[in-house]
Amino acid sequence: MISLPVYSQQGAEVGTFELDPARLAGGINKQLLHDVVVMYEANRRVGTSATKSRGMVKGSTKKLFRQKGTGNARVGTKRSPIRRGGGHTFAKVTRDWGYRLPRKAVRLATRMALLSKFQDQQVRLVDKVQIDQPKTKAVTGMLSALKVDPGATLLTIPQHDPVIWRSARNIDGIRVSPVGDLNAYDLLHQRMLVITVEALESYLGGKSE
Repeated sequence: MISLPVYSQQGAEVGTFELDPARLAGGINKQLLHDVVVMYEANRRVGTSATKSRGMVKGSTKKLFRQKGTGNARVGTKRSPIRRGGGHTFAKVTRDWGYRLPRKAVRLATRMALLSKFQDQQVRLVDKVQIDQPKTKAVTGMLSALKVDPGATLLTIPQHDPVIWRSARNIDGIRVSPVGDLNAYDLLHQRMLVITVEALESYLGGKSE
């Protein structure tokens, strides 16, 4: 069992949470985590870079001058890749780099990434995050009380909250995610995880033991 202290928004310890690691995953498979992170990175690639081939360049197809008798090297059209303004020999085309691993593997990787956070003591468990109106100071004050770096923190809440999101959007580097959108990439990318008790219980699928 992993015993976690529960903090208030003001940073005071208000209780403990007992977590059975088996409820997340039986262990950590580094190769699976690597494969899933590579998948997320590939899906983030835009793939819109493109150049023109000789067939796409505007210009005549007429040979610039006759093949023999001029004393110059033989030459083709002005759209030739060896001439300035001509097309590219191996033109780049738009490409979709995205792909998907099996859904079960992605879900298991998320659970493994979450388990690794608990094992590495990179989690701050808070009883609740309640902000009445959008104020960046409310989020920075809470993270300062919890002694975490805002720029390397993943704040996980039970569901989407526009007030919390607007309060955190001006903080450089922070990520805010509803627990339903939790994924291995965000968990491994951010050093610290700040998660509410309700969000963790929701992810585990039941109340703590």
